[in-house]
Amino acid sequence: MKTPITVAIVEDKEPIRQSLAILIDGADGFVCQASFETAEAALDYLPSHCVDVVLMDIDLPGMNGIDCVRHLKAHCASTQFMMCTMYDEDETVFEALKAGANSYILKRSPPHKLLEAITELYEGGSPMSSTIARKIAVSFHVGPAAPNELDVLTPREREILDRLAKGHSHKEVANELFVSPTTVRKHIFNIYEKLQVHSKVEAINKYLGRK
Repeated sequence: MKTPITVAIVEDKEPIRQSLAILIDGADGFVCQASFETAEAALDYLPSHCVDVVLMDIDLPGMNGIDCVRHLKAHCASTQFMMCTMYDEDETVFEALKAGANSYILKRSPPHKLLEAITELYEGGSPMSSTIARKIAVSFHVGPAAPNELDVLTPREREILDRLAKGHSHKEVANELFVSPTTVRKHIFNIYEKLQVHSKVEAINKYLGRK
């Protein structure tokens, strides 16, 4: 049996915290190992009980979620941190990512999208809500692709990159193109190699610069 993805929740609002715990524990392949009302409680527990993924709110009593992630990164190297919040202001997003967050999802995301994002994060991706992904893309100052640089991409690679630029997740792209998520990831790796970039955001920025 596949080892479940262990998740911890840091959320001060009890109804939201309980709903997230019920969602995670009720889904196959996931287990909510712990939940905390404050950043301080999380800092007391997680360094000695590291989990696969931490869902972190930002607006917490006492220490905020961004500072909590910054402290936990030093002790939980293998843990992936997903900001799960209502805030989508540019400054907040970038501060969270600089602190070490690997993903940024808005609380209004549908439950199935949240579970998909946790899985993608666990598998090495950096899922973002579409509005967040767009903010990040336009903020990067990666220059547009040089003339004909995008010509090295195959039609399928262009198709995948176009969908990623629209904020679609790897799974959504796979479903739309009737291929496996593994195939999508292989295409994305080839895109990175051909465009000489190191992230989805850089690839999207180059693509949008020539679109």
